[in-house]
Amino acid sequence: MSRRDALGRPREFPKASVLLLVVLACLAAYPGVRRHQEERRLAAAASAVAGVHDEVSCQGLGGALVETGAEAGFVRWGADGRPEHVAHIMWDQCRDLRSYLRSGKGHPTAAQITAVHVLTHEAVHTSGVTSESRTECMALQRDARTAQLLGASERAAKALAWLYWRTDYPNMPDDYRDAACVPGGSLDERLPTSPWVAGP
Repeated sequence: MSRRDALGRPREFPKASVLLLVVLACLAAYPGVRRHQEERRLAAAASAVAGVHDEVSCQGLGGALVETGAEAGFVRWGADGRPEHVAHIMWDQCRDLRSYLRSGKGHPTAAQITAVHVLTHEAVHTSGVTSESRTECMALQRDARTAQLLGASERAAKALAWLYWRTDYPNMPDDYRDAACVPGGSLDERLPTSPWVAGP
């Protein structure tokens, strides 16, 4: 059956218009697909660090526009005291994680170093650790592993962990620090990725 206009003239199939619509639909879908792929890559790293199957949920732009808190990430806890296995990462930190994933990883920015640590920190929470100071100490001893899982060389990953420990950790709020989080302290897990072992 042929298509005809109001005057009965044959009308061709609007190939150009349909093609344009398909291209626009693909362009509109691309950011969401890319975000999903990035979240899956971050989740794989978080799962390996936490020892449980984790998901990572990056905050969307809409959430960022109305967000008033100062937190960089969080994990929700159920009424039974168990954590959800979802690390929620805020907009800025996800942006910095994306830029880290696309970088050469040899010279991360201060924001990228912090973002990698935030991912590690929230991954530790998903394993069931509630104390912020203990979580922070466990996370900084695993930052090098997270960086490697995200594609950094062993040397670059160790340097990232060492930089976080030396520059960020001393400035964290009191409830995020513990005097036992030192070489030989009771929170020293003696991991090969600990920054005091892995330093430059």
